[in-house]
Amino acid sequence: MDKRDYYEVLGVNKNATADEIKKAYRQKAIQYHPDKNPGNKEAEEKFKEAAEAYDVLSNPDKRARYDQFGHAGMGGAAGNGGPFGGFGEGGGMSMDDIFSMFGDIFGGHRGFGGFGGGFGGGASTQRPRYRGSDLRVKVRLTLKEVATGVEKKFKLKKYVPCTHCHGTGAEGSGGEETCPTCKGSGSVIRNQQTILGTMQTRTTCSTCGGEGKIIKNKCKECGGEGIVYGEEIVTVNIPKGVGENMQLSMNGKGNAGKHNGVPGDLLILVEEEPDKDLIRDDNDLIYNLLLSVPTAALGGAVEIPTVDGKVKVKIDPGTQPGKVLRLRGKGLPGVNSYGTGDLLVNVSVYIPETLSRDEKKALEEMERSENFKPNNSIKEKIFKKFKSMFD
Repeated sequence: MDKRDYYEVLGVNKNATADEIKKAYRQKAIQYHPDKNPGNKEAEEKFKEAAEAYDVLSNPDKRARYDQFGHAGMGGAAGNGGPFGGFGEGGGMSMDDIFSMFGDIFGGHRGFGGFGGGFGGGASTQRPRYRGSDLRVKVRLTLKEVATGVEKKFKLKKYVPCTHCHGTGAEGSGGEETCPTCKGSGSVIRNQQTILGTMQTRTTCSTCGGEGKIIKNKCKECGGEGIVYGEEIVTVNIPKGVGENMQLSMNGKGNAGKHNGVPGDLLILVEEEPDKDLIRDDNDLIYNLLLSVPTAALGGAVEIPTVDGKVKVKIDPGTQPGKVLRLRGKGLPGVNSYGTGDLLVNVSVYIPETLSRDEKKALEEMERSENFKPNNSIKEKIFKKFKSMFD
């Protein structure tokens, strides 16, 4: 199923400010929060949909890519992928992922206690998930690969979860203990007397950094970080129709987060290899065809290169320089699968710079023929075509 427009999901216009987007997401989160809609699968999907929209529109880089390329710029084509699914990997973020990433929106709470709405919940005792940093790679594509889509493999040097401690950062099963300051909640409550009465504030625990646990014995392999430097081979499915400088996003394939945190994303910057015959103009392709004088005058058949191989094109007798032949559907597909461009063949005529004696004699005889002298109608047609280039 095609994804809905992210601005439509949050109910904001494309010029909305960061504060307006945050406010709109908070309203949607309250409306579809699972504590308020227990057992309602439709509300749960809308809750996740709103979180996905907010993840993109609250990030200036992701928002810019989305505004330019739509959902395809987020990492997938034909409705697959996106910031919560990667390149067709399916899945999606869990509720815990959403609450971890957007804890500031929920006031540090999983339930509705953070909203002051009283819809159950209370403080979360789950450890916050650190997010790993993003990775960036470049991929060079030929026009053929752009036309069909392609699978690319990358060997990435990156931070991966420590296998010795399974990403916890602790040595052995007894390497962790509950934080004595916050008792495992990850936050502390302070009461302050004011003229309006007792004010209660909740802040992140400074002892454990909000994790709710402290590492008693650090892992000897990762030093307590839960991550080590390693490598991973990642397969990326590049959708057809992508373009120069387009940036795609593959969710969860960046650096691993500390202490089994949320991994970062892999950002893929597209570069196009210049083609020796064809020039790209958006979804159209342009080929400059150079005809000999006899072929232009007498007509014939010529071969034209396309991304799928060569095709034969009929040249009508009397074809004039500057004529454009349009081969429909021989261009590139749209990145959102909306149609295919054309191949435009721009006709030029080659005039030899040197001639033999017999060639000169033949041309002099043709010059004396009235048929080789342009009449007024031809002059007017050429003038109008030339003038249109500057209008």
